[in-house]
Amino acid sequence: MYFESFRSSRDGLVAVGSVVMNRVASPAFPDTVCGVVSQPNQFASGVMRNEMRDAPLVREAAAAVLRGERHPLVGGAEFFHAASYRAGYDNMHYTVTTGGNAFYERRRPEQVTRPVPPPPVEGLTPA
Repeated sequence: MYFESFRSSRDGLVAVGSVVMNRVASPAFPDTVCGVVSQPNQFASGVMRNEMRDAPLVREAAAAVLRGERHPLVGGAEFFHAASYRAGYDNMHYTVTTGGNAFYERRRPEQVTRPVPPPPVEGLTPA
């Protein structure tokens, strides 16, 4: 959460944490938080060795996610990208845009009902 969205809103932080936890629950990904966030190509090379600066909001949001809090609109999303990015794939079903990121599920193209990111929404997680 820190390296992906430390400048984000609380909603954005919890949404990133929700994606991590969705991946932990999925058989397609490692079954631990450390395994998920340490996967190759998840962060810029070497970023996991960078020092984390004091970030109380990130720490609080991470603790809340570990206690079971999830962003209410992330759903089963296991992926996200910067909200400004426009991908040309036909299998991306967007669930929410928050904290500067767009969150999506990969689906068969005929099952995608939201092929573009929705307008950003904030203030859905407790402060």
